[in-house]
Amino acid sequence: MTGSGGGTGWPALAMFGCFVLLTLAITRWAARRTRTAADFYAAGGGITGFQNGLAIAGDFMSAASFLGISAQIFADGYDGLIYSIGFLVGWPIVLFLMAERLRNLGRFTFADVASFRFAQTPVRTLAAMSTLLVVLFYLIAQMVGAGQLIRLLFGLPYPYAVAIVGVMMTLYVLFGGMLATTWVQIVKAVLLLGAASFMATAVLWQFGSPEALFARAVQAKAAAAAAKGAAPAEALAAGRAIMGPGGFIKDPVSAISLGLALMFGTAGLPHILMRFFTVPDARAARTSVLWATGWIGYFYLLTFVIGFGAIVLVGTDPRYLDAAGALRGGGNMAAVHLAHAIGGDLFLGFVSAVAFATILAVVAGLTLSGASAVSHDLYASVFRRGRADQAAELRVSRVTVVALALVAIALGILFEKQNVAFMVSLAFAMAASANFPVLLLSLLWRGCTTRGVVAGGAVGLALALGLTILSPAIWVTVLGHGAAIFPYGSPALFSMPAAFATIWLVSRLDRSGRAAVDRAGYVAQRVRSETGIGAVKASDH
Repeated sequence: MTGSGGGTGWPALAMFGCFVLLTLAITRWAARRTRTAADFYAAGGGITGFQNGLAIAGDFMSAASFLGISAQIFADGYDGLIYSIGFLVGWPIVLFLMAERLRNLGRFTFADVASFRFAQTPVRTLAAMSTLLVVLFYLIAQMVGAGQLIRLLFGLPYPYAVAIVGVMMTLYVLFGGMLATTWVQIVKAVLLLGAASFMATAVLWQFGSPEALFARAVQAKAAAAAAKGAAPAEALAAGRAIMGPGGFIKDPVSAISLGLALMFGTAGLPHILMRFFTVPDARAARTSVLWATGWIGYFYLLTFVIGFGAIVLVGTDPRYLDAAGALRGGGNMAAVHLAHAIGGDLFLGFVSAVAFATILAVVAGLTLSGASAVSHDLYASVFRRGRADQAAELRVSRVTVVALALVAIALGILFEKQNVAFMVSLAFAMAASANFPVLLLSLLWRGCTTRGVVAGGAVGLALALGLTILSPAIWVTVLGHGAAIFPYGSPALFSMPAAFATIWLVSRLDRSGRAAVDRAGYVAQRVRSETGIGAVKASDH
């Protein structure tokens, strides 16, 4: 069993060792097949729709999903579903509005699509800045989570744990590129779906039905409240509260704003959008989204059962609680403790290895996305104006991978004591406020212009960043001020409409010669986006 100081013994070590060897073998295999920029950025466009759907699902089934959502349900019950629903309902938007168009218009990054008919330098610069900010905050959260998990499981000092993750992600991306990252994600997704399915099935088998599980969870929460001195009526109300909304997000503005960020941020995450360029054609892109939506929806149903199972099996077992009655290792370890309660040390080792795999795979995808923004969007397209040779572009990309790894390790160590939830929500809020409005209006509105896109994207990005800093999560919790200037938890309700309005207003007022070129290019863009005529084909291997 996981000790408070760390160390799970040989089962976890054996599982970790097997996973590391498997992923290094995948990287070596992929390195032999990664020769061109198309191979490095997009796996040569040779990933099938089913495979890509699993990889996309793997990107979404991150540590925040597996550990974070189950922990949120463990703490607040029904309210934890806001994350599951928000993440999931963004996928129909991607399917019906974006997947096919992205594949037909793009090559390596979403900036290829956003700048298709606009002036390349300003739009690609904005897209690269947005990508790097989204990737950075997402990356910090994953690195901190990985460091805390490894420290808890093996007793390693936190800086060493973070460094191990940084070195391994560098190896995956540096040598294997998108092909290695994709297959590591696929392996991780299969392992995680299998582990979560076993956990949820074991919980339901033990209680017989979801209704019985929920009833026992209500009793457990009521008993915990009574043990802390609550009156019988108050304890009963505390138990019933986990089956209703309002325990986690208490005001409707914050609930709507967070929901918008999670829903529309999905359609603007650069490491997710990159995956549509790894398939051979638009049909495979649509197939990817269908498979991904199914796997992700199934997984989030499992986390709901896992969270309620942890309330009963973990929250009432003193082995998993410290002297104050809190979970040993922190609130995010509910699913890990449940694995031990269900399957003992061996299954704990397996779930721990899967959680580690989850973090590594997501971090590798994020790093590749950030590296492509620097090498393809900035170096090749802005600085070299499309005249860079592939070898030079790949060199820049690999140097960027190493630089991002070093930055991620340093920031992961720096933010060790901080709450990382706001960084993930900030990544989604920025994606929803900058990337999503730019992509949607550039794809669907003839009147959209370069000036409108750059102004609107910049306004959305600046507002999302600024309002999050002024929100309680940072202004009060991190910076220590008495009251937040911006009282809500997520800025998306304000920053995303501001971005749309700015794009519309500036584009409507734009009478420049460039604006005429932008509007005239819409027909050619629409023909290619709808038919695929002229789209980049998959590489031959």
